[in-house]
Order: sequence, then structure tokens, then C-alpha cells
Amino acid sequence: MRQAVVGLLAHVDAGKTTLAEAMLAASGAIRAAGRVDDGASHLDTNSMERERGITIFSSQASIDWNGVHLMLVDTPGHVDFSAEAERTIAALDMALVVIGANDGVQGHTEVLWDLLERQGVPTLVFINKCDLENPGHDALLTELKDRLSPNCVDMSADKATALEDMASTDEAALEEYLETGALASDTISQLFSHRSFFPVLFGAALRNDGIADLLDMVANVTPDRVYPHEFAALVYRVSRSDKGERLSWLKILGGTLQAKMQLEGVDGRGESWAEKINEVRLYQGANYTTVQEVKAGQICAVTGLTHVMPGTSLGAAPRVMPPRLAPVLSYQVIPAPNTDISALVRALRELADEDPLLAVNWQEQLQEVHVQLMGEVQQDVVRELLHDRYGMDVSFGAGGILYKETVTTPVEGVGHFEPLRHYAEVRLLVEPLPCGSGVEFGTRCSTDDLDLNWQRLILTNAMERDHLGVLVGAPLTDVRITLLAGRAHVKHTEGGDFRQATYRAVRQALMNAREQGACMLLEPWYQFCLVVPADRLGRALADLQRMAAEFSAPTADETARITGVVPASEVGEYALEVARYTAGRGRLSLEFAGYRTCHNAEDVMTEIAYNPEADLSNTPDSVFCSHGAGHTVKWRDVPEHAHTQVNKAQLRPYVPADAAFFSNTAKR
Repeated sequence: MRQAVVGLLAHVDAGKTTLAEAMLAASGAIRAAGRVDDGASHLDTNSMERERGITIFSSQASIDWNGVHLMLVDTPGHVDFSAEAERTIAALDMALVVIGANDGVQGHTEVLWDLLERQGVPTLVFINKCDLENPGHDALLTELKDRLSPNCVDMSADKATALEDMASTDEAALEEYLETGALASDTISQLFSHRSFFPVLFGAALRNDGIADLLDMVANVTPDRVYPHEFAALVYRVSRSDKGERLSWLKILGGTLQAKMQLEGVDGRGESWAEKINEVRLYQGANYTTVQEVKAGQICAVTGLTHVMPGTSLGAAPRVMPPRLAPVLSYQVIPAPNTDISALVRALRELADEDPLLAVNWQEQLQEVHVQLMGEVQQDVVRELLHDRYGMDVSFGAGGILYKETVTTPVEGVGHFEPLRHYAEVRLLVEPLPCGSGVEFGTRCSTDDLDLNWQRLILTNAMERDHLGVLVGAPLTDVRITLLAGRAHVKHTEGGDFRQATYRAVRQALMNAREQGACMLLEPWYQFCLVVPADRLGRALADLQRMAAEFSAPTADETARITGVVPASEVGEYALEVARYTAGRGRLSLEFAGYRTCHNAEDVMTEIAYNPEADLSNTPDSVFCSHGAGHTVKWRDVPEHAHTQVNKAQLRPYVPADAAFFSNTAKR
């Protein structure tokens, strides 16, 4: 049987969950579609989802239609939970993007579209709520072609027109159409799989209008896939069951997953693990059945895995791309009186197993715990989870902007740690990467100069923490850290010595960059769409210029529409201000657009007044041994005392610090 994992994605209030209910009912998977408004939908299984009427956590259900097995994944639509939607996209065979006819394409729709393009996921579009007042069929289709893709094909048009539009997206298909006046079903499926065209259908899920046509189209474009025999799987979600069991949600990419199967991997710190799967479950909304095995192409939940995180690749599965969406605000978590702080941190870190972007941070000096959140709705959800699951009551402090730092030119750093009876030295290269790359690690050090096991230890140490920049103490990003050289002592080197030397080497490199003027402060920016009445355009433009926004020329008739990017630090509560000065007729939509150069870096650095040499837990200085005692050498003087040198002719080609590098079969 042909099969596909189909993800439903949409901006909030587009009717995505209602559509999923209608698809389940039409296929006979459920007797009747549940209503979101009544808190009775089959796929919103969490009490918070039913109370709020929004999807917060991805949920699954399966249907069979026209001989095709479809596994539906309902993803969150609210922007605060878009990271969950992004993680799910990696597990999809195709996506169904739902757009409300009354709202049209929203900023969040475009963000989801870009994520699908980034992952190469074939996509259909369903224009929902066509029974409500809307701009009309032609206007909606034009908007899709303008804002999403010119290859959006109207499947409600007459058959000849639709076939011609599909064929025009590919030379071979056009030749087939001109010769035969038709397209073979395999040709259509192949065009869809290659994202050559995007079928567009219209309907109203609440009235069951267009649902059968939609299911027919999904079934028709589902290809007959052949999967590799070697086991491979991707963890796209981690959650907790009602009984507190840790559930790992997997997409099987090759081979067969079996209960009691032994799996191995490497965690984020480069440490190997091996665990046995206990149960394999197939979920249908809140209910599940336990099975003995799941074959390639299917999704399931398993118990027994404690080391995996969302994005973990298992077996022969390739590594997934780092997430594009991330929080831009950090909040202090304020516990109720008499709360056990260590228990709170443990609870938050369990929640971070499910959502790694929470980035729980215990600040020892301040005795405060901080988390990173996408917005107020996610803040409420974390608060409720802590109360319901752990019996803890918390509040949150004001959100602060999450700055990041990078370098603009390659810099070397060296760290030395040699108190009495200890010894380690590390020499690293820190070089800039393109925006959005994150932090990469690797080595060019020859194993003739430093044993492979020591190299693995150094890179494990480098990867186990966020490295702070030296401008404001913000996390380092968009850099590659490469091991160039290192030295150990036969008797005196212990594992922790290299940790100290590695940390100091990174900081010493950053101090070198700071002295050269090669450090850069980055801040989060939003992509925005501002719609105001035409007579308020002047006010809007003045506000955007004041906020240091970058935008294109507005489009205007009765309403003006302005799109661009703006620093997150400048936005504040401007959405409320828009509502006030337009008497409720204007609206502002925001989406995270990544990190860019900080527009007011000098002001931020002056306000924070960070002194990198006074940050003793992230010192750039080194410790050398002289006359039987260790003494500190300031970072500027470390290179002239260092014991290692870099012979560029002896450096080996760059080797990334990936799973293969940390495995026992890695080449020396």
C-alpha cells in the first residue's frame, strides 16, 4: 500500500484542526468530526489545547483513502509554537498548508512556506472557510501566486487548464502533454514530489465542502516509494504521556523498528549511548495501540529512550538541519516562596527535553533561572505545565532581548592549564560563518601531533557549553571552531585539564578579535507586515523609521501594506499602538527573521558594561607552572609562553566533529 506522512500547517485560526477532523470523518476513521469550539476535537488531546481552542503540541492520526495509507500530523498554528511545527516538518512526506479565505496569506504562512522549501517538502494548499466573506476565488489565487509561488495550480479549474498549468512547469511534462493531451498519473506524482507545482483546492471544512476532492488529490499525488533496508530513523518530537512516560516520536526512514530493539547514538556532548526500546506505539489522537514493529515510511512513538532529543538521527539517518526559528526573548523564572530551586531547574530541564529551545540557564552568581520563550502564550503554557505536572507555581520577569556575538575575521586562540601536577594546552581557530549557521566544530590537528582520543575530548569539551562573546557576554554564533594543535603530558594530564584549556583558548581568541575590532554584536530582527488605512500611512512610515526598520515601498489603495524587517528590541507593544491610532482597523504581524548586526550596538554595550576580564568563570587568561607552582598569565602574553606551534604544512584537511568522528571507526 502506498503511504505518506502528511503534515497540516497553517497560521492560527485558519481552521487547520477543523479540516483534520473533517478528513478523519470523511475517511471513516472517526464517526463524526469534533468541534474545536466545543473542546471536542480528536486531535487536540491536551486540556490546555481544548481550553484555548488552539493546537499547542503536534498530534497524529491515520486514515485510509483510495488504497493509500495517510498518517496525518496536526501541527501548532500559533506563532509561539512554530518551533514545534518546524521540528515536525523534517518528518513529513508532504505538507498541506491551510489558508483561511477570510484572512488570506499571512506573514506566518510565508514563514511556514519558506521552511517547507528549505526542507524540500512537496506541498498542497487548501483554501478553507470559503463560506465566509472573502476577496473571491481569483483574488485569492493571485495572492497565492504573488506571495507563495507562481506554480500554484488551481485544481478547481477545468481539467484541461489544470493539466496545462501543471505541464508548463516542466519541459518533459509539457512535451508529454502536447503529444498526448494528458499527463500520466506517475508524471503528476513526480512533478508534485519535485515541488514543480503546488495543487490548490478550495472548500469549507466545517461544512464538509471540498474534503473528498482534497483527499482524492492527496491520494493521487502520493508516490510509491522504495525505502532502504538499513535501519534509519529521525526523532522529531519528545513528549510525556499522561502517566509520565517519556515518549520519543520517530519517523522510520529505512529498515524496520522493532520492540526491544537496541539503539545506539551520540548525544549533544559527543558521548556515546546505547538503549533498548520498550514499547512501540501507534497513536490515533489520544489513543494508541502497541505493536511489535513499524516499517519504513511510518511514524510511531516509543518508550525507553532517554538520551534522544528532537532532531536526533538514529541508525543511518542523515543529520537534520539546525532549526531556523528560535526565541528572541529571555525571561527570569520567579518561583513561589519556599520552592526548591534545584527541583525547579530539574523540572524545567525535563520540559527542555521536549522543547530544546527553552535553553534553561541557571545563573549561579545571581541565583536565578532563566528560559527562552517565543511569547506570552508559550509563557502561559510553561507556567501551566509546571503547575499541573510538577505542582510548582511560578511567574516570569520582564523579557529581555537575547543578543548574540560573532567574529568578522579568523582569529587564533591558545589556552594553557598547568597548575602543579596538571597539564593541557589547546590551540584553536575561530572563523566567521554565514548568518544563521550557528556554531560548528572540527579539527585539522594531525594525529601524529595529538592522539585522536585527546582530540575527541577537546572537541567534546568545546561542544558541551555555550561560549560567551566578549562584547556583552552574549552567546557566540555563526562561527567555526577548529582544533589546530594541542599537547598533553604523559603523567600529569587529566580529562578536566583539557576542558580548562579549551575554554580559555576560545576566550583568548575572542579577546584577540576584540582588540582587532573584529567582534560583532548581533540582535534578533522580525520580518513584519503592517497594514493601516491609507490616511494613516504617514504615521506608520514615521514610526518605522524611528524603529530603524528596513522596508520596501508601501502598496496602497484604501489600505496601505508595508513589509520589511525591524529590530525586535524596537517593537515593544507597537501592535497595540497600531490598533489605537487606526481605531482597530490596522494590524501588525511579526515573524522571526534571524540575527543581524545590532542597530545600536554602542548603546547596548554601554548599558550592559560587560568586562570580559572580570568574568572569572569565562576567563581568557591561562595558568602556567613555574618553580613548582602555578601562576596566571594574562591573555595578551599567553602566545609567547605557549608550548605549541602550528605548522600549516602538517595540518590535515578539516574533519567535522560529527557522529562519525566520535565513533570507534573514525579514520585517524
